[in-house]
Amino acid sequence: MQRRFFVKSGAIALATMGLSPSFLRRAAFGMELPAAQKGKVLICLFQRGAADALNVVVPFGERAYYRLRPSIAIPAPTGAARSAIDLDGFFGLHPSLAPLKPLWDRGLLAPIHAVGSPSSTRSHFDAQDYMESGTPDVKGTTDGWLNRYLAASGTCEQCAPSPFRAVAMAPQTPRVLQGNAPTVAMDSLDQFAVRTGGDAAARLEALYRTGTPDIVHGAGNDMFEAVKMLRAANPQRYQPENAAEYPRSQFGQRLRQIAQLVKSNVGLEIAFADIGGWDTHVNQGGVQGQLANRLADFAQSIAALTTDLGDRMENVVILTMSEFGRMARQNGNGGTDHGHAGSMFVIGGGVRGNKVHGQWPGLAQEQLFEGRDLALTTDFRAVFAEVAKAHLGVTTVDSLFPGFTPADSLGVLR
Repeated sequence: MQRRFFVKSGAIALATMGLSPSFLRRAAFGMELPAAQKGKVLICLFQRGAADALNVVVPFGERAYYRLRPSIAIPAPTGAARSAIDLDGFFGLHPSLAPLKPLWDRGLLAPIHAVGSPSSTRSHFDAQDYMESGTPDVKGTTDGWLNRYLAASGTCEQCAPSPFRAVAMAPQTPRVLQGNAPTVAMDSLDQFAVRTGGDAAARLEALYRTGTPDIVHGAGNDMFEAVKMLRAANPQRYQPENAAEYPRSQFGQRLRQIAQLVKSNVGLEIAFADIGGWDTHVNQGGVQGQLANRLADFAQSIAALTTDLGDRMENVVILTMSEFGRMARQNGNGGTDHGHAGSMFVIGGGVRGNKVHGQWPGLAQEQLFEGRDLALTTDFRAVFAEVAKAHLGVTTVDSLFPGFTPADSLGVLR
């Protein structure tokens, strides 16, 4: 193989394997890969499509809730399977979220209500972009807030840089991880290992390591170090611990692989996965139906992840998010239209659980945003900033969320 052809083909190979183009940029400009803060892991889970917060964390103590949703509201807790799971006498979980109730009981689960973006957009694309960039109503932001964290958090001199510091279990790098800091995106650990294994990989590595340095030389070294680390983790033979059972869904299997990366000690600090199917305009259902089925997969997957990680959850925070909530009143098709404020879950050993956080705005007509939606009382950036500071050790969030100054701590994390 001629080296000129190899350099061109090698660069393409990096892209098809899911390695961020930032590897190439870093090689070109001589930048160093920031090392992970040892031991702490943040797992971000994006519910794409705008999850219906009012049927996820159910305000059964709000009389207006049942007036607004005559056929899709979740019944107040009765202890039966077809009613909300009581949390605090006012809020409850959708019954499909029953796998998360033990986390609440152990103080590991902190729901946040009436949280989201201050932007009034009802566009999925724009709202997701604003949440992932961390700059509501600013379309010119070129990087994601998590990538800015990776770039700004510096290098630990005692830690070896890891190509797996930030991993997205996705076919391409999500908006939140786009930027100059190196990241990896891949559909699955198995495919990554297979595509980069065998004699062909060894020959490519030899060419990268023995030839004259060029723009992809450093990137190639990173790639092969990543391959070696993943081979050592042996993804094909992974067995979950503590009798954890992941759903066979795509989301469940992605969380299974995140658990493997956490336990393989490959330097993982940021993990990302998303799950679609939350745009429930038609036939949303109540206790049963479209939303209930989606929530079951969501809850079972997260519960399996926390069970599998066991004591490691002391150093892990799981943060869930969705671009906005849904209209407070059900529509004529048995569903809900695009709304405003939503809900989040924060899960982990450092969480102040057993409490639904955030200021509840109420659902009376005069309390609704624009007369139709759950009003916003907590900016999503306040939650992200608290996670960055309390869990990841960030001292200032100015560079993460330009133009935003968090008020007092929400108290979601210790």
